[in-house]
This record gives sequence, structure tokens and C-alpha cells, in this order.
Amino acid sequence: MDTIGVIGAGQMGAGIAQVSAQAGFHVLLADVDRARAEAGRAGIARQFDRLVAKEKIAGADRDAALARIEPVDGPAAFGGCGLVIEAATEREGIKRTIFAEVGAVLGGDAILASNTSSIPITRLAQAAPDPARFVGVHFFNPVPVMGLIELIRGLATADATVAAVESYARALGKRVVHANDAPGFIVNRVLMPMLNEACFALGEGVATIADIDAACQLGLNHPMGPLTLADFIGLDTCLEITRVLFEGTGDPKFRPAPLLVKYVEAGWHGRKAGRGFYDYAGPEPVPTR
Repeated sequence: MDTIGVIGAGQMGAGIAQVSAQAGFHVLLADVDRARAEAGRAGIARQFDRLVAKEKIAGADRDAALARIEPVDGPAAFGGCGLVIEAATEREGIKRTIFAEVGAVLGGDAILASNTSSIPITRLAQAAPDPARFVGVHFFNPVPVMGLIELIRGLATADATVAAVESYARALGKRVVHANDAPGFIVNRVLMPMLNEACFALGEGVATIADIDAACQLGLNHPMGPLTLADFIGLDTCLEITRVLFEGTGDPKFRPAPLLVKYVEAGWHGRKAGRGFYDYAGPEPVPTR
């Protein structure tokens, strides 16, 4: 497993490519086109430059790691990869299309993994060339900082697949936790109801955005409030995951908050859109309600 393929050069995919290259793996980075893959690599270069400026890595190590990241035109280049990680948007149809494309070139012993944060692995495996070599490997954002990977096996995932991907994850210096193939796995099963409930509280007028965040940050000793965190994750992503939980369990406690739905419909997706529960246009975030 010397060469890793990463599909998706956005925030998550770029982070996976960065930590893999730092760990010594050759990384092929793809997106919808070569230009986006190149842009993803350029973003990683900027991240490396910041690390060098902070004296967290040496310049020579930056150059060596960046040289191991190779933008490619698409999945057709992944035939020599021992592991391919899909890190596309959290839409099942998009992921299934990617798996079909990768399946056409995937080596006979290669592993296909999805960075999905909530979609059942057993269901996704139906679109993979070999469900025994398909597994969930859920990184957390920002990937270079967060020390956790959730490893999720589907019904057909082989023991050898789990062992190989766990070895890869540990080579990155990550702590691995194993989750059963249940909606939301571990972290989002616990986290999303809290974020969703914060949206319900805001929509029902229990408190303001600032006070909800301050109460949870200080009262629960969290690094940030739930609405700030939702903006950081992306409100569209939070809504997608919450819908997966609701549809996968049928439990009304996972029903998406109407205010969360409205913000997403308005295109207020959080930090990446410049506006969510906070407006990020100025030097400091300002609550939008």
C-alpha cells in the first residue's frame, strides 16, 4: 500500500492527501477535473508553508511531502493504488458513481474506502467492485489536526481489509475506533442530535445564537458552541447527516430542525459560504439572528 488514491480535493480530501504524504505515501489526488486537483495541491502547499513558518516542520520535509502528492485527471489513474479513499460530498448518488468509475480500474487486491460520515457502508458497498474490499474510513476536519479515525466495516467487509486500513491509519499517527455499520456511526450519532437541538432551541426562541453558543461552550467545557461548530462543519453537511439518521432509524428524535432546513435552502451553509448562523464578512463573526 505504497500509493494512495484520494478522490476529492476539497477540505477533507486535501487533508487526507496531506497527512498521507507526510506519512511517506505517494498520493494521487483527483477531483471532477485536473484543475480542481491542482488547486487542492496548491492549498496543501499553503498549509505546509504555514507549518514551516511556525517551525512545526522543516522546509526539506515540506518539499518531500509535497513532491509525493500528484494531481491526476481522474480515477482512471488509480490502477496502481493499493488503497483508494473517496472523499466527495455527502451525497450517496455521487459516491456510487465514483465507486463505479474506480471499480473499472481498481487492482485485484486494492481496497476501496469511503470517508462518508453517515451513509451505511453495507449499502454503499453494493456499488463497489468487491464488497469484501470495501470499508468506511471516517476522518475528521481538519484532518491534519484531528487525531481520530472511525473505521466502519460493512456486512461483507473482510478482516484483512479492516487490518490493512487500520495499519494505514496508525501510520498516519491517528487513533482508530471501530464502529458498527449503524446510521451516523459513533461521533455523528452523538454529535448531530446536539447540533440539531441547538437549531430547535434557536428557532423556538429559547435564546440567542451568542447565548446558546456561550452556554454550551462554557457550561459543557466545549472548545466552541454548537452553532459555531455547525457553521464550521457546513450546515448543508449537518442537514444531510441528520436526514440520514432520521431516515435510517425512523426515530423522530432525529427530525431535522426547520430552521436548519431554512438556512440551507437560503444557501447559508456556514463558514465556507461566508454566512450561516454567523456572518463572516467582517473581521469578527456576527450572529445572523
